[in-house]
Amino acid sequence: MISGILIALMLVLFPALFAWAWSARRREAFDEAAALALEHAADPLHAENRR
Repeated sequence: MISGILIALMLVLFPALFAWAWSARRREAFDEAAALALEHAADPLHAENRR
């Protein structure tokens, strides 16, 4: 009984979490996080760590 309730809860929460993560309101934060790796690679102070 409890396992069925937990599965039903997870079936509802997973799509909700997915929709929240990919919503238009999160786009700016997502784009900033995606650019972090590029900013570090373009930094001349860290050029010696590229190997």
